[in-house]
Amino acid sequence: MELDILLSVLTAKDTKQGYGAFLELERLSEESDDLYPYTERFADMVSDRAWAVRCRGFRLFCKQARWDTDGVIDRHLDRALSILEDEKPTAVRQALAALLDVVPYKRALWPTIRKQLESMDLTHYKDSMAPLIQKDIQRLLDTMQA
Repeated sequence: MELDILLSVLTAKDTKQGYGAFLELERLSEESDDLYPYTERFADMVSDRAWAVRCRGFRLFCKQARWDTDGVIDRHLDRALSILEDEKPTAVRQALAALLDVVPYKRALWPTIRKQLESMDLTHYKDSMAPLIQKDIQRLLDTMQA
């Protein structure tokens, strides 16, 4: 499927179609820098009303870290990290996992990421979800110890 079509379907109301486009775009992001020019657009998606779109945007934003030679991730990370305060614990967990795509390539951003992780308030999540999020946070912090 053509890149423009995939990008337009990414935010479609049809979640199945949107998720399919997302998976293809995520795969493409692993293979090449074709999506790097859309990094700011992905950061903007983090403020979408739909939690699925917020997650997709953040995950694709993070996938571009390996290709980021112009500092786009650096300039938009603070805004994109707002997803770590999302009301949906699933969105937070996906975002924490996506940050694992950033830390190997953006060591200079570790203090920013660490500060955000350490200030997260997990008290508004269910007792069943808070420990899982805490585990995800710890995994990310451990990764940044290297």
